[in-house]
Amino acid sequence: RYDAAHIARLRMRENKGILILGSATPKVETYYRSVIGKSTLLKITERANNAILPEVSVVDMRLEISGGNKSIFSSELKSKMLQAFSKNEQVILFLNRRGYHGFFLCRDCGHVPQCQACSISLTHHSANKSMICHYCGKMYHIPKVCPKCNSSRIGGFGAGTQQIEEICHTEFPGKKVLRMDQDTTTGRTSHERILQEFESGNVDILIGTQMIAKGHDYGNVTVVGIIAADMMLGVPDFRASERTFQLITQAAGRAGRVRQLPVVDVAA
Repeated sequence: RYDAAHIARLRMRENKGILILGSATPKVETYYRSVIGKSTLLKITERANNAILPEVSVVDMRLEISGGNKSIFSSELKSKMLQAFSKNEQVILFLNRRGYHGFFLCRDCGHVPQCQACSISLTHHSANKSMICHYCGKMYHIPKVCPKCNSSRIGGFGAGTQQIEEICHTEFPGKKVLRMDQDTTTGRTSHERILQEFESGNVDILIGTQMIAKGHDYGNVTVVGIIAADMMLGVPDFRASERTFQLITQAAGRAGRVRQLPVVDVAA
């Protein structure tokens, strides 16, 4: 593996070329280079086509739960989605976790099944009814009892994109839903097929991980829901807060590409 921007900088240094880095959310060190004069900072202060930045609403899901809403969707997000559907507009739902459940947990002893090779928690995937290591890809059977204490009180926690897709079919019957993550884009033309179908307007909801967060320009998308936004802050990485900000900003930018329209940011 290598850092493409770093290699590009070295190549331009060797060949006396000019390196242009373009991003709405530059890395902290890239921005700092411009502050200290090692790079030139060029700002684009307006969106393309004179579009206005979308309105962002942060929802505290603790208040939703205390108010009786047990759904993973806040009441505001669901309301905005229904408004969009009534106008034949489209919705993007972003969740940076694929699979059905994020991990399994024994409610009695607290044991979390981990990959024997990688020592990270296993993710539940409903399609093949198994637990998968997202590092090495090894698959494990779903345990009926806890392998540590033999308790039957073991189950999945934390929603993934597969579960969001299932909830959408239940909450919004009749609406066509597409999911775009590593599990649905294994084929050579999968990316293109999914995006073309969404662009055609025949799909109401596009659910996905970070691969849908940037680079897409669909004028009919008027609502973007960012599910469990604060979950990304808990990743054991010193860049977690920076990457969370980048992904939220990029995902929010998928809405209102033509006119000012709301974005709902859901924080669990």
